[in-house]
Amino acid sequence: MNRRLLRRLYSDAMVGLMILAVVLAVLPLLLILGTLISKGASNISLEFFTRLPVPAGETGGGVAHAIIGTLVIVGAACLIGLPLGILSGIYCAEYPAARLAWVTRFVADVMNGTPSIVVGVFAWAWIVSKQGHFSALAGSAALAMLMIPMVMRTTEEMIKLVPHSLREAALALGYSRWRTSLTVVVRTSLPGIVTGSLLSVARIAGETAPLLFTTLGSQFYTRSLNEPMAALPLVVFTYATGPYEEWHQLAWSAALVLILVVLVLSTAARLATRRKFDLNG
Repeated sequence: MNRRLLRRLYSDAMVGLMILAVVLAVLPLLLILGTLISKGASNISLEFFTRLPVPAGETGGGVAHAIIGTLVIVGAACLIGLPLGILSGIYCAEYPAARLAWVTRFVADVMNGTPSIVVGVFAWAWIVSKQGHFSALAGSAALAMLMIPMVMRTTEEMIKLVPHSLREAALALGYSRWRTSLTVVVRTSLPGIVTGSLLSVARIAGETAPLLFTTLGSQFYTRSLNEPMAALPLVVFTYATGPYEEWHQLAWSAALVLILVVLVLSTAARLATRRKFDLNG
């Protein structure tokens, strides 16, 4: 009886320890959200999403130019990074013993651990300095460099989870190797690939260092990818380090919008993952 009681107490203690670990892991996010809501929610209005910044020292204004710029820069990065990352992941999963696959895997792992500011310096040296000016396209290229290895590794791992029996069944029916990979294997692992893609978009949407070296920022609407362009991370950095209290308030509000965008993308990724497990079940 004593041993049973000790086992129960030990089990309850371990469960309590795990609950405490979960609370401590979630607590920083809750504190960040609470701080952003308390300091930035009061400035959220329709004008905040539709107006340009006002001159320094005046109240009001918005970050419409930064919201549009973020969508443009991240969208262009997705057009560059997602196809390259997904195709590289498919190749590495379907030809795991190839030397090119081994090299690609190694480079992707190194890139995943590379600080984003290093990628920004690299993009500045090879794109901005060659062009002679900052541009949104250079920022998109820098963000795509961060996105490709994440998407590639996620795609590879998702494809590896597809049972070999599906490949064998498709090949037995006369499908070619490439057709089997694209229409059977990729289609089966598509929810996982979408999940990895959304998580990579969520990560690059909040990157600031690469944009400081490439995009620079702007106080106006910019339509050309070949010119400097505003983005929410740049607005947060500029206004938070500025001397005016109005800028600080806008920085808090812009940070709240940015983290809400990241949360929405992360939630969408979780929903895609749950759908994948439901399909497998």
